[in-house]
Amino acid sequence: MLYLSTRGHAEQKRFCDILLEGLAPDGGLYMPVQYPQIDDAKLTALRETLSNKGYAALAFEILSLYIDDIPADDLRALCDKTYTEAVFGSAAIVPLRQLEGQLMIEALSNGPTLAFKDMAMQLLGNLFEYELARRGEELNILGATSGDTGSAAEYAMRGKKGVRVFMTSPHGRMSPFQQAQMFSLQDENIHNIAIEGVFDDCQDIVKAVSNDHAFKAQYKIGTVNSINWARLLAQVVYYFAGYLQATTQNSEKVSFTVPSGNFGNVCAGHVARQMGLPIAKLVVATNENDVLDEFFRTGVYQVRGAAHTFETSSPSMDISKASNFERFVFDLVGRDGARLQQLFSQGVAKEGRFDLQADPAFKDAAGRYGFVSGKSTHADRLATIQDTYQRFGQMIDTHTADGVKVAREHLGAEPMIVLETALPIKFAATIEEALGRLPERPAKFEGIEDLPKRVVVMPADVDQVKTYIKDNCR
Repeated sequence: MLYLSTRGHAEQKRFCDILLEGLAPDGGLYMPVQYPQIDDAKLTALRETLSNKGYAALAFEILSLYIDDIPADDLRALCDKTYTEAVFGSAAIVPLRQLEGQLMIEALSNGPTLAFKDMAMQLLGNLFEYELARRGEELNILGATSGDTGSAAEYAMRGKKGVRVFMTSPHGRMSPFQQAQMFSLQDENIHNIAIEGVFDDCQDIVKAVSNDHAFKAQYKIGTVNSINWARLLAQVVYYFAGYLQATTQNSEKVSFTVPSGNFGNVCAGHVARQMGLPIAKLVVATNENDVLDEFFRTGVYQVRGAAHTFETSSPSMDISKASNFERFVFDLVGRDGARLQQLFSQGVAKEGRFDLQADPAFKDAAGRYGFVSGKSTHADRLATIQDTYQRFGQMIDTHTADGVKVAREHLGAEPMIVLETALPIKFAATIEEALGRLPERPAKFEGIEDLPKRVVVMPADVDQVKTYIKDNCR
């Protein structure tokens, strides 16, 4: 399997090369040259694999369709090492639970940091360690987080040989629990950088460093953000797992609702659907930062600056410039790299927007690709958290509440699976506001907010971040 850049760069690469690289040389994101197709016989085989051998075996089957430069036995061993009951809390790894009727929640947040990001990041940590050892190299990971990616990456990479992590986050904009999860880590290979700005500023810094090819090469810079294809690929697996748990026959369809900020999670659903997984709708649920909802309603993609990116009670979605959106738009415009380059390098970078409302391709967003969308507010999530707890005895976090609220607006005849984002403890203040009580806290996280913090605060300045990386790579 070869991979190409969304912006048309001529060189195609194999999986292990893009695993360590991040952005393509032209600033684009890597995509497979084609999506492997899952026919009825293959879907039946995958159903039997999940039923008889479990999630790790399903992961191997999906990943091996995209990864042909890691020996099969090694890839299988990496999947077996990653997806264990000990790490993820249940043999099913991603069990489904019913709310009411056809509305279900897929539990993705039982990993080490209590958020869905663990599903991909735990695999990524093992892949990095494996490939770096095979090459005898080191890697400096530069990332940006709005809350959950950072802790998931740091817990996956802590103590890993040949890996350092430099994680940027918006200063003061994560929940206290999220901050404590990251900043309390004392491992020498983990570096936290709190940026005076919003998540989009952090993301822009990561992209700017990745686009400085000389610096990137000299300091071996890689990424764990969802711009890294390997991370998005790992997320494709739980769409298959959710579908196979919710159905008994391949003729059945399901829909997925995905709380969305950076578009990586729902983009994995797009990939699964393009492979042939019978998905009816992919429902994009946003909070008050509704750039994605605006696009799917109007065809206009209008990014917003820091002053107009709202600080909300579902902070991991406080994003107004969705990196992974480029991957979907690449497919939407017929994989035309030149057109994509124009939309993002010219339209978004220079004008902060592009408009596809008159483009025939936009009309395909729902019909051909299944995308619909909706928005949830603070009042909505409080009401949804209250209703879900009072009627079903289930406590959900703020982002999952956004998903449940929007999912109800798009229910059809088929099962609707909401992808859980995190456990409620990560957003305790809002849960207490909604329910008048605090959520349960796993014993291992008792008193985490009181632990010593290891973090540096700096302005949103690319050069200062580069200097910090240089000083800590000696």
